[in-house]
Amino acid sequence: MPFNLSDSLNLLRKLTIRRAWNGVKVLASYYVSKYTRKPVQWGLPISISFEPTTSCNLRCPECPSGLRAFSRPTGMLQKDFFRDTIDQLHRDLFYLVFYFQGEPFLNPGFLDMVQYAGSKGIYTATSTNAHYLTDENARKTVESGLDRLIISIDGTTQEVYQQYRIGGRLEKVLEGARNIVKWKKELGSRTPFVVFQFLVVKPNEHQISEVKVLAREIGVDDIWLKTAQVYDYANDPNQLIPTIDKYSRYRKNRKGEFEFRNPLHNHCWRAWHATVITWDGLVVPCCFDKDAQHRLGDLKGKSFREIWQHPDYRSFRAKLLESRANIDICANCSEGTRVWG
Repeated sequence: MPFNLSDSLNLLRKLTIRRAWNGVKVLASYYVSKYTRKPVQWGLPISISFEPTTSCNLRCPECPSGLRAFSRPTGMLQKDFFRDTIDQLHRDLFYLVFYFQGEPFLNPGFLDMVQYAGSKGIYTATSTNAHYLTDENARKTVESGLDRLIISIDGTTQEVYQQYRIGGRLEKVLEGARNIVKWKKELGSRTPFVVFQFLVVKPNEHQISEVKVLAREIGVDDIWLKTAQVYDYANDPNQLIPTIDKYSRYRKNRKGEFEFRNPLHNHCWRAWHATVITWDGLVVPCCFDKDAQHRLGDLKGKSFREIWQHPDYRSFRAKLLESRANIDICANCSEGTRVWG
């Protein structure tokens, strides 16, 4: 990840002695597990993704929210439940992502939850399609203390943008980004760190240089180019896999068929330092488990610490160490989903 002094200093300000010691324990347990091939877990997660909602206003073709294709219950994260969970974790938790599925700004209590996490000294981030960043919401977002705002912008013209962001309006995205930049200046705030995230797919790959120019013109802090996950990559029915190899998770084999580019190593740092909590309290191992099929616990019946140290979680980590290729959510996973430059 490119170094940004302001954002890095802000992140470091969230570090306490207890959080640092927790991070050391987690890292040590990961390496012990990696080299002994036996799952060991010390400490609590460094990072958590919390799902504000499963609802979304767009219909992106590779997203369960967009496809309205969940097999699990859908709904909104409630503030009381969120606060109870954060109260269990805040002393050790360093980084909190308000995102899993759905559009976070559709949850009316979203910014209150951001503010609550911020009051506990946790670094907060979210990802949005920016259609709800009205002037009023942009001001509230800056005032909430949100540390990082990732704005999905997958095209520099409406024609290209709507090919993936189906139902979306590029002008709303740009307006939302300008509103955030404006209120940061007016309120004299260094946060949120604003990122344009460009999901590189075949229809928009010719606009990579243009989105960099657009980011500079609007005044966002950074531009991230992200490779796209395609579920049925062998057939690529939506014609999304880019022709530029650098921006593709897939390559053609000798038979002319698409295959996954990177080897699947039998270890995963994410399973030791991070986890995902759905809107209704299910704990799942990572963001690739979009339908919450690998349910490792339910916070409605147990404390987080019980779930984190439970034999079910230990068993999942053991399976990772044995063969990631045999775990469905790992088979289409890329450890590096962003390409710099």
